[in-house]
Amino acid sequence: MWDKLEKGPIIMIGLADGRSHSEPLTAQLDRDQVDTIWFFIGKDNRLAKGGAAMAQFVSKGQDFFACLSGRVAVDNNPAMIDKLWSKPVEAWFPGGKTDPNLALLRFSIDEAELWEADMSLTGKLKLLFGGKIRADEEGSHAVVSDTLV
Repeated sequence: MWDKLEKGPIIMIGLADGRSHSEPLTAQLDRDQVDTIWFFIGKDNRLAKGGAAMAQFVSKGQDFFACLSGRVAVDNNPAMIDKLWSKPVEAWFPGGKTDPNLALLRFSIDEAELWEADMSLTGKLKLLFGGKIRADEEGSHAVVSDTLV
């Protein structure tokens, strides 16, 4: 999943409160922190209040899908801000790392459900020309507690 996220880091994420919609954010990854994804947001962003959250990810090639559940919280650790800071982030926060609207959001993943659409050649032909696709011809699916799988 981490390799796929690095190639297309946009994730739809929202609070699991049933009242707010998910929104697209750019994932900031730190491979030293398993099951944690970071986002730079504005302090006025609806996710800044924190709480239970759900996120969905579709890889750039649309061959990998993930649904993640966990919790979000603002964590303005200056060391993490320094570590994750980049020119694209700076474009959104012209005041730099001390921009008064800057907040670093930590998404701690509790559970992930992953799908890989690595269909066999026979399965792809059946998809194009018709026919029942057998289980051994479709991709894989897993519920995991570690997203480095």
